[in-house]
Amino acid sequence: MHNFEEGSAAVPPRSAFGAVIGELRRTPLLALIAVVPVVFLLEQVSPEAHTLLFLLSVAAIVPLAALLSRATEAVAAKTGDAVGGLLNATFGNLTELVISLAALQAGQYLLVKASIAGAIVTNTLFMLGGAFLVGGLKHHLQEFNRVNARFQASLLFLATIAILVPSLISEVDRAPAAAFSQQLSLGLAILLITVYALGMLFSLRTHRELFASSSHAEEEEKPWPLPVGTVVLIVVTLLVAMVSEIFVGSVQIAAEHLGMTPAFVGFIVVALVGGAAEMTSAFSAARANRLDLSVSIALGSAAQIALFVAPVLVLVSYFVGPEPMSLQFWPGAVAMMLVATMAATLLSNGGRAAWYAGVMALAVYAIFGLTLFLLPPGTPS
Repeated sequence: MHNFEEGSAAVPPRSAFGAVIGELRRTPLLALIAVVPVVFLLEQVSPEAHTLLFLLSVAAIVPLAALLSRATEAVAAKTGDAVGGLLNATFGNLTELVISLAALQAGQYLLVKASIAGAIVTNTLFMLGGAFLVGGLKHHLQEFNRVNARFQASLLFLATIAILVPSLISEVDRAPAAAFSQQLSLGLAILLITVYALGMLFSLRTHRELFASSSHAEEEEKPWPLPVGTVVLIVVTLLVAMVSEIFVGSVQIAAEHLGMTPAFVGFIVVALVGGAAEMTSAFSAARANRLDLSVSIALGSAAQIALFVAPVLVLVSYFVGPEPMSLQFWPGAVAMMLVATMAATLLSNGGRAAWYAGVMALAVYAIFGLTLFLLPPGTPS
């Protein structure tokens, strides 16, 4: 555990301010935080400038996601493994969750489903492949805990099957569309959340020895003091919610002007922007020869989205959206998630990685991105 006992009870304002300033110096990407007030100002002065609002809101979400990630680490570091795991499950993908909630409230279900599918595919192929490539270029061969990787890939496969079933039944059996799909999706959402909770119990409590890291390198960065992390977590979450509302409000018109569809924006843009902070951590860990951490971030985040974020959005849609959202995705999205899950299983099978494995994963992701951009999928029925 981290040695932060002294001074953690009461953190003077100066040290809190210094922690945030130090973080800004260590991560130049956080300089984009200056874009956040510009987005709010532009939205008040020129709300019809949808394309500019879209681009600026994308730029603003990146540093907010990075701060959110660091604040979550600070809070989780003080709570122990079990509660820390729950916090990471709740806040690890908070950026994607908040963006999806804003889209859900606006009734943009295609954008919501595209962002869910895109986040799963992006974390599995782009983040994991990028980590293999970046780490492999510096280190000839890297090892990681394949038990943990297989476990996360298995959870991902289970969730993909849960998403595949309503889509297949709708296409093949011509079941009563709305009522059946909604009831099935509600039951599956509850089942997936239950499986995810039991999976956390399995990995954090009853069989935690199986998930030990191959390397035991110490963290280079110390977590923020708990009061700083808590305050930053609350403030940044509110800012992400406000920026996400502007993002969702401008995405449709801006996407048309930029030659993109909401499906491409959700699948590629939202996934890359929302996962920017996690990607930075995964790539840095791979360069430091800590591939265990990279694999855990990539596959763990994908499993969280599939087993936690997506079902939560289904449940919340009963209270927030214009109508309940189902887990019925368009066939192309289901196929891409299945391929990504199979790729994760194959890549994690041996417990070793070299740079060319990353190239292959990134190539599959590039194929998906190019296909979505040139031939976007239709709106699911």
